[in-house]
Amino acid sequence: MEVLHERCAALDIGKKDLKACVRTPNPGRRRSRRQEIRTYPTMTNALLGLRDWLVAEKVTLVVMEATGDYWRPAFYLLEDCLNVILVNAAHARGLPGRKTDVADAAWLCQLGECGLLKASFVPPEPVRHLRDLTRYRTSLTAERTREVQRLEKELEDAGIKLSSVATDIMGVSGRAMLTALIEGERDVHARAGMAKARMRPKISTLVEALTGNFGEHHAFLCRLHLERIDHLTAAIGELSARIEEETGPFARQLELLQTVPGVGRGVAEALVAETGADMARFATAGHLASWAGVCPGHHESAGKHKSGRRRHGNRWLGAALGTAAMAASRTHQTTYLGARYHRLMPRLGKNKAVVALEHSILTAIWHMLTHDAEYADLGGDYYAKYDPERAMRRITRQANALGFTIRFDPIEAP
Repeated sequence: MEVLHERCAALDIGKKDLKACVRTPNPGRRRSRRQEIRTYPTMTNALLGLRDWLVAEKVTLVVMEATGDYWRPAFYLLEDCLNVILVNAAHARGLPGRKTDVADAAWLCQLGECGLLKASFVPPEPVRHLRDLTRYRTSLTAERTREVQRLEKELEDAGIKLSSVATDIMGVSGRAMLTALIEGERDVHARAGMAKARMRPKISTLVEALTGNFGEHHAFLCRLHLERIDHLTAAIGELSARIEEETGPFARQLELLQTVPGVGRGVAEALVAETGADMARFATAGHLASWAGVCPGHHESAGKHKSGRRRHGNRWLGAALGTAAMAASRTHQTTYLGARYHRLMPRLGKNKAVVALEHSILTAIWHMLTHDAEYADLGGDYYAKYDPERAMRRITRQANALGFTIRFDPIEAP
């Protein structure tokens, strides 16, 4: 096979050390390759020595697999002075029976020198920093939700059914009642009287919900839960402030993204962090959807199409798109995305319809960021206008199921 990179290197990286393979032309033999493999610790000083060796060998391409987070230190040290690409481990599997770190490094180097590997998307340093912030905020938000669920479990154990009446037990009213419970207030009418705003009409129901067997044990645990929730809330607020500073250069992109139904400020920040907001990296909207893992897969063998299960994409991007899709699905009377969800859901099911909505949102985002344009909604009546006869048949079918017959008369123009 033709060699495209005369001087190629590959790294098989572990936690404590890495195997570095360098393949260069053999000066003694024509069309022959010389191969050298060395082992380096993954400490910074050792990685600097690795960099000096690769530079001395005049390596033009360095290949490494995406193995957890172990690739990051080596990649960041080498990217400034060498052409480094990160590849999906599934694209570089070696032959069965040859599975060692040394063999993996050699096989990876052979694939790289022949141009058989495709580079994965590694964003520039500012976007990497933004990714760290948004991902950590997402993790803390999920942890706060779990802590609220633990608090609710303790209240249920004590017979306090506050969550059956209040939509959010951590709202102003719920927090005041919980604080009173922990501090020893046992007058149920006094606790129910702490209801605010829309909770005021529910005072009589709250009296029943707040009657239980809440003791010192429950007060101790609930106090710890509330302190943990407050700590997480403060950390999330600090992260959000830092994210707002880091997203200054992406103000225009954030403004455009928030015009999409279901996309709020937090989701827009996550989308910018995961995609880099630079659509030039993706040739088409289909390439972006494929990279994100929100389009059907292909599995054809012997002329038969088998499972079209979608590939595993970026889970952080998938979570942000899922949040946006679920929010957009509730707007079926006013937006195209909502109408699309309710059109697909009876046939595909809720989960697949949400994925289809994610694909539509991501396709729109690619066009918006590529052409610097706001989202143009087609309207909740798009499908009715696109195929009015089908809409009429559906309405007729529904009326017949209810025992009615209907007739359609066109509206005369004034």
